[in-house]
Amino acid sequence: MHVIADLCVVPIGVGVSVSKYVAACGKILEETNLKTQLHAYGTNIEGEWDEVFAAVKRCHETVHEMGAPRISTTLKFGTRSDRHQTMSDKIESVKAKS
Repeated sequence: MHVIADLCVVPIGVGVSVSKYVAACGKILEETNLKTQLHAYGTNIEGEWDEVFAAVKRCHETVHEMGAPRISTTLKFGTRSDRHQTMSDKIESVKAKS
């Protein structure tokens, strides 16, 4: 099943700056065949369900291995059964109406 997700991983107990943890997750996502788009408060991910959720799991494992004792993650995701839709499709649809 094709899924579009919005992932925000926040390590807790590591200080104020979390950019090195975000970068580590970004590297994990780059190593996959998933399409990603970094934004100010997370990353959009597009791909097959099992691959997306496996990558999220790897992000958690890696951030814990880096020393974060806790992680708070927000994950929003959507699927469609009526047609195939990409992140770009969704963005273009909104732009066309503005």
